[in-house]
Amino acid sequence: MTIRDWPDTERPREKLRHRGAGNLSDAELLAVFIGSGHRGASAVDVGRDLLVRAGGLKALLHAPQKDSGLGPVAWCRTQAALEIGRRYLDSELRASTALTDPDASARYLKSRLAAYPYEVFACLFLDNRHRVIAFEELFRGTIDGASVHPREVVRHCLAHNAAAVIFAHNHPSGVSEPSAADRAITVRLRDALALVDIRVLDHFVIGEGAPTSLARRGWI
Repeated sequence: MTIRDWPDTERPREKLRHRGAGNLSDAELLAVFIGSGHRGASAVDVGRDLLVRAGGLKALLHAPQKDSGLGPVAWCRTQAALEIGRRYLDSELRASTALTDPDASARYLKSRLAAYPYEVFACLFLDNRHRVIAFEELFRGTIDGASVHPREVVRHCLAHNAAAVIFAHNHPSGVSEPSAADRAITVRLRDALALVDIRVLDHFVIGEGAPTSLARRGWI
């Protein structure tokens, strides 16, 4: 049975239109991008198979096209959707009068850093009202870590005329628990930036699940 033979209320596109995208399963959402299946398998069946082979939605969406099992058109559509999501979060963050919601910044930072297979250290630069000035990836490393240089961080902060900053880096292992090195570099950066009157508001560690906030742990 093809999707055309399904009841209207169960077809992925119609279901999305009438009940909202949040009511679709991962396989049904993929079916919207795939468009059609093949003999003996609907687009939803193909989506389920791709998810199983990739090990889940996140792994599938972040896989190179040649490893994803998606055709070039469907892969481009999914990558465009991911980027739209990132830009939506970016615009949401920048539209706020002040960055007062730690969870909003955590979601945004995770969307930017979670997929990297190596460590990336990044910074949100804020003005004196805690509005976002810019986001930058400052340092990249191997899967074992990234070298973070306080002098370079200070230089970028001054270039943006930032009054405050929020740091973030990812753990490719997926474990979001801050290491002793994470805590140590946070203290070094806090002390270096205090000399030029720039506040460190938080440092998020990005892994699987919710990012870990060093500020909430009382470590800043």
